[in-house]
Amino acid sequence: MLDSARELTVDLGERTYPIIIGQGLLGSYDLTPFVQGNQVMIVTNETVAPLYLESAKACFPGKNVDVAVLPDGEKYKDWQTLNQIFDHLLEQRHSRKTTLVALGGGVVGDMTGFAAASYQRGVPFIQIPTTLLSQVDSSVGGKTGINHPLGKNMIGAFHQPEVVLIDTESLRTLPPREVSAGLAEVIKYGLIRDTEFLGWLEKEVTALVDLETTALVEAIYRSCACKADVVALDEREGGLRAILNLGHTFGHAMETFAGYGNWLHGEAVGTGMMMAADLSLRQGMISEQDRARAIRLIAQASLPGRAPEGMTPDDFHRLMAVDKKNVDGALRLVLLRALGDAVVTDEVDVVKLDETLRTFCVVSGDVHA
Repeated sequence: MLDSARELTVDLGERTYPIIIGQGLLGSYDLTPFVQGNQVMIVTNETVAPLYLESAKACFPGKNVDVAVLPDGEKYKDWQTLNQIFDHLLEQRHSRKTTLVALGGGVVGDMTGFAAASYQRGVPFIQIPTTLLSQVDSSVGGKTGINHPLGKNMIGAFHQPEVVLIDTESLRTLPPREVSAGLAEVIKYGLIRDTEFLGWLEKEVTALVDLETTALVEAIYRSCACKADVVALDEREGGLRAILNLGHTFGHAMETFAGYGNWLHGEAVGTGMMMAADLSLRQGMISEQDRARAIRLIAQASLPGRAPEGMTPDDFHRLMAVDKKNVDGALRLVLLRALGDAVVTDEVDVVKLDETLRTFCVVSGDVHA
């Protein structure tokens, strides 16, 4: 409940904001101190609205609250759906003192944040993430945007929220597949920056899959703390922040190939991290034991162990060429120098990369260690 809420801070000077984590917060936590004017627009989707919309409204006592309900799914993370948010704002005559509220997963959060960054050249917004993946990753750090048919998240803006409110109770309604997808991003933090957390995850992964509250709060807190630390050091991804993309270059290629929404983002990232660990071994950066340890933990979270059916190494090369980390046409990947130590590099041996791609593009068999 409220007494047991944990709080941490994303330290960005005048854009500093809190992340509040706990059980039973939605509907009982007063968010009005984070609202400048009288108008609030909650943006959610058809799946989340029946579950949590009324509770979210209760977080804004005394405010004029309007609602925009979007279709649910990654395939709707596009210009057409984004315009639905603007339509609602304009039809309800929202001013530049309005506050947008993202109630939902990563798609809702990314689009609401982008709308907030753009509407009347920028208005405040609040994140209320309801999926594990959005709670530990996309709601924190200010990355917003939409997809393009040629590449994921290629159109967007940096726009930090006023506050992130994380209620672990919202995870109770998630399908197991969504829980596993979120765990991919949790595991990422252990792999890139925190070996102590990695060891904790190896002991607690079953409790997390089972949505045990104490384990969830701890995992979310430590994941957000890691991301907050990285974002504070490199808000606009000029260097260090790119390590948060471990597995993402491979993963975004798989999402695009499969069609947005057919593979969940976390599923693609989980497989992408397996590929990054495999390539790190082939490049002589980590040991076979480290590779096996990373892949084993990802597999224990019930994440896929190979690329989408029919995907080839050529498909990977074509799709990875359109990646935000690439510079002057050179492919840049996040790899592991060691467990807990990630690096962004463009010194990738193409032969070894192709070996990894062929391994994970198998038609049958299992690459799990």
